[in-house]
Amino acid sequence: MSNIVAIVGRPNVGKSTLFNRLIEKREAIVHETSGVTRDRHYGKSIWNGVEFSVIDTGGYVEGSDDVFEEEIRKQVLLAIEEADLLVFLVDVREGITEMDKTVASILRRGSKKVFLVVNKVDNNMQQYEADVFYGLGFGDLYKLSSINGSGTGELLDDLVASFSGEPVEELPDLPRIAVVGRPNVGKSTLINALLGEERHIVTSVAGTTRDSIFTRYNKYNYDFFLVDTAGIRKKGKVTENIEFYSVMRSIRTIESSDVCLLMIDAASGIESQDLSILNVIHRNNKGLVILVNKWDSLEKKTNTARDYEKIILEKIAPFRDVPVVFISALNKVRIHKVMEKAMEVHSNRIRKIPTSVLNDVMLKVIEDYQPPAIKGKYVKIKYVTQLPTHAPAFAFFCNFPQYVKEPYKRYLENQIRQHFVFTGVPIQIFMREK
Repeated sequence: MSNIVAIVGRPNVGKSTLFNRLIEKREAIVHETSGVTRDRHYGKSIWNGVEFSVIDTGGYVEGSDDVFEEEIRKQVLLAIEEADLLVFLVDVREGITEMDKTVASILRRGSKKVFLVVNKVDNNMQQYEADVFYGLGFGDLYKLSSINGSGTGELLDDLVASFSGEPVEELPDLPRIAVVGRPNVGKSTLINALLGEERHIVTSVAGTTRDSIFTRYNKYNYDFFLVDTAGIRKKGKVTENIEFYSVMRSIRTIESSDVCLLMIDAASGIESQDLSILNVIHRNNKGLVILVNKWDSLEKKTNTARDYEKIILEKIAPFRDVPVVFISALNKVRIHKVMEKAMEVHSNRIRKIPTSVLNDVMLKVIEDYQPPAIKGKYVKIKYVTQLPTHAPAFAFFCNFPQYVKEPYKRYLENQIRQHFVFTGVPIQIFMREK
């Protein structure tokens, strides 16, 4: 499970610029999953082979110019509670402001490691001016420029070196199913409905209260772990019902799981916060089942469920090959259907297609509709194979991989979905040089 780094600080110090700089380290190595809009606040970064999640807290504070100090204070408190490491960003051109001092005093009260980073250090003069920030009392400083990237390497080296290398207890090799969603949609009710009162926690990984807890479910011919974050049941010190809180909590749970049950409230439908969580699921290549809870409280007409499902699938496009189950966690309606779908999606996620079968089908499909020529160059795809990854990923070998654009990759993905069953699972398509 990867570590979470949160970037905190007052408005206009360059948090989003640093965030973009950090997640681009990954973009260069791992292709963007087709069709996923880049989430503004959450990304994955990779440095020296170590992968971690980055949160830009600035993205969650509305109206960044005249932001209320109280709103920033909330974000910092949440970040302290949920992240593993904190990057405290300040601006060399402004010097130490009152709001910097406020953020610093909150950070000092927490127990998390803080990296004090002075941004916008673009010349030698500013190298000296940055030294004033030693006055905030965090020891070492990192001087960098988010815009041009100078100085970020040293920060990343030390961040990655600081991640705890605690050994994680080995769990039996069983599917891991997580229930995620906005606060108050009924996640705990569903977990309690599934487990009944026979709850027995097998092991809590790495022993910290914020880490994921695995509870084994073993009845009715099912055997899997329900992944829960302790914090979802134990409300933290800061309980504001805000997007930041929800996404931070979900990241840990999602990263520990194989399949996510994304629960939404029938009355409010799928909201921007649900889409943020969906992006995290998609970016981590986890299986997905959408649960519409409190369905019994909605007035029905002839095609209510069909129409409702259509609206959901339109909102989550282009990844629309996803099962939707209408349930009532409180009244235990369709609870067995939930487990059935979760296990089907898990089977799809680990499905391996023999290379000969894949080539028979896909080379014919490619022959019927060739990639468009670019600059007079014709792309010839000769061979396809499934990569030995945890989630479905396919490599297409061709003469000009750089000329194959997103729409054609989406065509290939749709054809794979039509011919093989990968419902509920993101598919990655890579073009490789033959």
